[in-house]
Amino acid sequence: MSRLTTSDFHPAWWLPGAHLQTLWPTFFRRRPNLDLRRERVELADGDFLDIAWHGRGNRPLVIVIHGLEGSLHSHYAKTTLAALDRAGFDSVFMFLRGCSDEPNRPPRRYHSGATEDLAAVLSHLREIHGISPQGAVGFSLGGNLLLKFLGEGKYAVPFRAAIAVSVPYRLLDCARRLDNGFSLIYREHLINRLHRAYHAKFTRTPSPLTVDVDSLRDFYSFDDQVTAPLHGFDGADDYYERCSSHRYLRSVTIPTLLLHAADDPFMTPETIPAEAELGPEMTLELSTRGGHVGFVGGPWPWKPEYWLDQRIPQYLAARLLR
Repeated sequence: MSRLTTSDFHPAWWLPGAHLQTLWPTFFRRRPNLDLRRERVELADGDFLDIAWHGRGNRPLVIVIHGLEGSLHSHYAKTTLAALDRAGFDSVFMFLRGCSDEPNRPPRRYHSGATEDLAAVLSHLREIHGISPQGAVGFSLGGNLLLKFLGEGKYAVPFRAAIAVSVPYRLLDCARRLDNGFSLIYREHLINRLHRAYHAKFTRTPSPLTVDVDSLRDFYSFDDQVTAPLHGFDGADDYYERCSSHRYLRSVTIPTLLLHAADDPFMTPETIPAEAELGPEMTLELSTRGGHVGFVGGPWPWKPEYWLDQRIPQYLAARLLR
């Protein structure tokens, strides 16, 4: 039975407000040095994406998916792999197309609803390595992709449990929210990264689009004139409608934990799913504060506590290590 519950996260008193919660781990969190094994997955359309393995190789496997323009450099990436390792899990990190060390091959890259890429990685793990992940964790855009995969009914789901953190459940809401107030700083940062990625990709091959990418300064325009045409959508509205994960939540049948902060500066209050939208085995843990993939606690700035490192392994261990 689905539940909407109050999170037990206690935000650090020295990080008041959503923006400090969001920015602190990006700028100040230490990333661990991990022994990772990289592997390239060749895709049926002639493209590739990369994965990175961590762990001993003989424990339950969890797949981790990053967010918009994320990678192993994202503050939550290696720290999540390390937290899973401490809890008794092996993990595999999935880079979305074009987000590892080199541009991908065809004109397309990744987008919020590219579940075919997750399905291809799972097929690779099963056919080449003889293993299927028992758990999955998705952050932000990666969480949206994961929830769509779980609920759309196109692919076999191997997972026994899943977690999605700070998900943009309604993509249009999020695109509009980032046009306002202090959230403009996130929009500028991410749009600039998308511009750089576009130019890096199309320095080797000509772009199929005739658009002045640098003039696109908001997400709606970029998605309308770049993301949508590159990936077969009829404009931004069609892309947002078809790929927003809120449409698929009711069809998710495995135990799934949604972690979200009401003050997430990438979202509006209306972005958060209502209890009636949740799948039968889904729990939405909502905290009043926490920002976007922040959730920083702890008594002092020199002793921060990163709550996600505790909650994510705790939930998976209760369902996968019993």
